[in-house]
Amino acid sequence: MDSTDKSILRLVQHDATLSLDYIASRVGASKTPVWNRLKRLKADGVIKREVAVLDPSAVGLDTCFFVLVKTSEHDASWQARFLSALQNRNEVIEAHRLAGEIDYILKVRVANAQAYDAFYQSLISEVKVFNVTALLSMEELKSTTELPI
Repeated sequence: MDSTDKSILRLVQHDATLSLDYIASRVGASKTPVWNRLKRLKADGVIKREVAVLDPSAVGLDTCFFVLVKTSEHDASWQARFLSALQNRNEVIEAHRLAGEIDYILKVRVANAQAYDAFYQSLISEVKVFNVTALLSMEELKSTTELPI
């Protein structure tokens, strides 16, 4: 990946609807090489997908919780059930396995506290966990999908 690829990626990760003409003019290349580079970056999996980023409040998902999960079970069977439970819940928009005292952190988007409780009750009915701590986000200070390349 060279500096032109990175320049193209910076542009399209900010706005994937930019025209080839615009991108080419910004990176100092013609349309065909830019198109070929974009095609290669997609084929190589550098560009995973192109999506529309929605405003959570505009679609009724005003409430964000960060959920800290500790488990006393670490076997493959439990992990598979936990992963399945997360993948089957649209409320979970991010999930990470952590090093340290907390095993997992989830970012959960819901309409309100009652919707979070329904999510929580559903999750713990499906998968045994040792401890769950839910942290309510009072204000989102920064959110981006753009990587610092």
